[in-house]
Amino acid sequence: MNLIELSLVLLGTSVVAGVLGSLLGLGGGFVIVPVLTLAFHLDIRLAIGTSIVAVAATSSAGEAKNVGEGMTNLRVATFLAMATTIGAVTGALLSGVLDARVLFALFGVVLAISGAQMLRSHAPRAAVVRTSQTITAVSRRWDRLGDRLALDSAYYDEAEQVHVPYVVANKGLGLGLMYLAGTVSGLLGIGSGVLKVPAMDIAMHIPMKVSTATSNLLIGLTAAASAVVYFARGDIDPLIAGPVALGVLVGATQGSKLLKSIRADRLRVLFVAVLMVVAVQMVWKAVA
Repeated sequence: MNLIELSLVLLGTSVVAGVLGSLLGLGGGFVIVPVLTLAFHLDIRLAIGTSIVAVAATSSAGEAKNVGEGMTNLRVATFLAMATTIGAVTGALLSGVLDARVLFALFGVVLAISGAQMLRSHAPRAAVVRTSQTITAVSRRWDRLGDRLALDSAYYDEAEQVHVPYVVANKGLGLGLMYLAGTVSGLLGIGSGVLKVPAMDIAMHIPMKVSTATSNLLIGLTAAASAVVYFARGDIDPLIAGPVALGVLVGATQGSKLLKSIRADRLRVLFVAVLMVVAVQMVWKAVA
């Protein structure tokens, strides 16, 4: 396969990745990394570096519309950005040290657990409440800070044609989960929306559509933070990252248009299905 053919294949694949990434708040990397490593046999760190570029492109293209329509909670995004960006740098630095097989296996397990929790709409929230009752004094102080920042908000659900107010809960726990999500993103370059969305939806009780839209913004911040480390190490190849970024930009634009017209319950089912598929891919990569 010559360079032109490779670029076209990468472009087409990236369009699909961009649509799914923007629609689900995952970032296009959850498709890009498996494709580059399994189909094109690219070195895992080059694949992750390319994915970081795709993740940033997805966030940039898909988020502008969400912000304009009031779907993204900018106060929540600002509050959580510190934790997720610090985690991203941590993960990017660790990626050059830790064994990739172990990381893939652990992440596959995390994805499967997240998917199972998303299917149980009531039980996870009860578990989160019990957990929040035992968090440390430091976490409780973060909760009080979040209260002063007035994170609670509302959005208009076009599919349901209702105005949906919501109260943001467990803010300290959310910060901890965002640090974990950022670390995973820096390690594997898949955007970590698969962790950010459940953290906001289940742990912080933010509606699914708002969680997805806010996740898109946080994904871009996370990618930008970790990209600096990957670029400095030479793990971003412009000849590969170029068509991937372009394809993701096109796909993400279409995905953001579809988000407002999809029912929240259907979005949850689609999100869980994607979680399980990616979980199998990560585990398979670890044991292959």
